[in-house]
Order: sequence, then structure tokens, then C-alpha cells
Amino acid sequence: MKYKATTIKDIAKALNLSTSTVSRALRDSHEISAATKQVVLEYAARLNFQPNPIALSLKERKSHSIGIIVAEIANSFFSQIINGIESVANEQGYTVIISQSHENFEKEVRTLQYLASRSIDGLLISVSSATNDLQQLKSLHQSGLPIVFVDRSVEEINTHKVVVDNYQGAYNATIHLLEQGYRRIACVANSEHLNITRERVGGYMAALQEYQLKPDPGMIKYCFHGGMLLNEVETAVSELIKLKPKPDAIFATSDKLTTGCMRMLKRHKIAVPKTIALTGFSNSELIELLHAPITVVQQPAFEMGQVATELLLQLIESKRPVKDFKTIKLQTRLVSPENR
Repeated sequence: MKYKATTIKDIAKALNLSTSTVSRALRDSHEISAATKQVVLEYAARLNFQPNPIALSLKERKSHSIGIIVAEIANSFFSQIINGIESVANEQGYTVIISQSHENFEKEVRTLQYLASRSIDGLLISVSSATNDLQQLKSLHQSGLPIVFVDRSVEEINTHKVVVDNYQGAYNATIHLLEQGYRRIACVANSEHLNITRERVGGYMAALQEYQLKPDPGMIKYCFHGGMLLNEVETAVSELIKLKPKPDAIFATSDKLTTGCMRMLKRHKIAVPKTIALTGFSNSELIELLHAPITVVQQPAFEMGQVATELLLQLIESKRPVKDFKTIKLQTRLVSPENR
């Protein structure tokens, strides 16, 4: 049997009332007597009646929902961001619609079109590594849809952005390796055109230069899908360990790349950190359970989600157009096995 939701018309027919009377009673209107309200509310409760959100959004011109697009929910960093988003959105009476791009531009565009058709009140997005055309995002932004970027942002759209200090985080991680005595430090990075990649590779190179080490382009490997495709990481690590001399350490620029490098080094029977040391960005709690716990750059993902949502709700609820936008840059934390 196909599920059929109870409607206001059903309640009105059963109680021999007009639909407008039932509607007003459900909204606790002063125009309806207390006795009638009680009858309507009790009957609606027995039927587990829920107001139609689409009908309400048409009436109020607000859906009280916000869209979220991230690369992958299974990624601990993005899941923590989503938890932060929900902690604020739910408190303020907003529902969140969560979508994944899987680093696929076409899927990102289809998702944007779907969310726009659902009349979301605003959008939180971390763009995919494959995003090379901003027309869809620009069009939605120009049409008045409030948009806030979190983690991965684009310069071409003037709005709020919540990021971390990627440069400093990468610099700190590379300095940590240098202080341990490593000198041939390779870098396995995300897609080359992402702003977070440029910033993190920049921090890595600055640390090397501080130790009078010339960055070697052959020691930097880019993975377009950011570790979501393990064969990309396999290729990067394989190419690095074939170098003569090979790296004595690897710095990875994301969660997936860090754990992917660890997996590939183990597959090649390379001891970490005895033969090749490893450090990278990671928010995964499983890092400390690995056979060789490593030092990682941890991002305040939950806080990023909270701050981004607060900024988005300010845009949504503002009575006048917002023209002054902020880029909030939060600090990372270097976490070693000793200070976990």
C-alpha cells in the first residue's frame, strides 16, 4: 500500500470544518475559539499530522532548510564539519540537506540544481577538486541565494568564507619533520588548482627554504581526486620510492592522502617512520590506532561548521542586502602521538 500523508483537507472533512478554520487552528490563530483549536489539535495528533513543508515554504517564502555540499561524508574532516553545521542549524530551527560531490564537477552541478529546486534558504559548500566552471554558483549567488564557502573556497564569488591557515599548518608539519632530521621530504598533494593545495604546498616549500633546502618539483606529486581514488596515491607513492635517492619523509596535504600514503607504504613493506617518515593533515581518530601512530595537522572542523552556519544564517535573516563579507581563518593544531 502506498503511503499517503494526512492533509488539512482530510482533517477538515472528518471534523466538518472548513480548511481555513483547520489551518488557523493549527497555527494557533486568535480568530479560532479555544474549543475548536482543542478538537483540531487532538484529532491531528491522533493521525500524527505533520504540516507540508513545501506548502509552508510557498506561504512563508522560506523553507527553513539549508543545503550542504562536501566532497565525501565518509571523510572524517567533512563529517565533523557537518556535525558543527547541524549543531547550529537545528538549534535555530533549520533542516539541513546534505549532498556529496565525490570530487565530480557534473555531480556538483546536478546537486546545485536540485537544491535550488527545493527552495533552500542558503548554501554551504566546499567545492570539488574538479570544479573548473563557476557559472552555476555565480548564477545562484547573483540571483540572491546566500552562499558561504567552508574549507575550499573560490575568489571569484564575494561572500563569507571559513577556512583554516593552510599555509601555517603545512609549514608547521614540514618544520616538525626537519627538526627530526629529515631532509628529503616529499609532498603528496590534492588537485593542483585548489586554493587549499596551493596554500599547503606553499607552506611546505617555505619550511624547506628556511632550512636552505631547494624544493624539488619531482618530489611533489598531485592527486586530482585527493586520495578518493587509491590508485592515484599508489602511483604517487610508487614514483616517489623509485627516486634515487628516495625520500626519507612524506608530507600529505589531506585526510585521505595521509591514510592513503600510510596504506601504500605498508603495501610496499616500507617501515614508518624507520625507513620513511610520514606526517599530514588528518582529523581521523583512527590515526592513533595505526601500527605507526604519526604526527598530524588537525583542523578545527566542528568549529568551522559552526562558524560557517552562523554566518549563513545571518545572510538568510538579514533584512537588507549584505555587502561586507568576512574570511574567517582558524588555526590548525599539530598533534603528535605524545600530546594526543
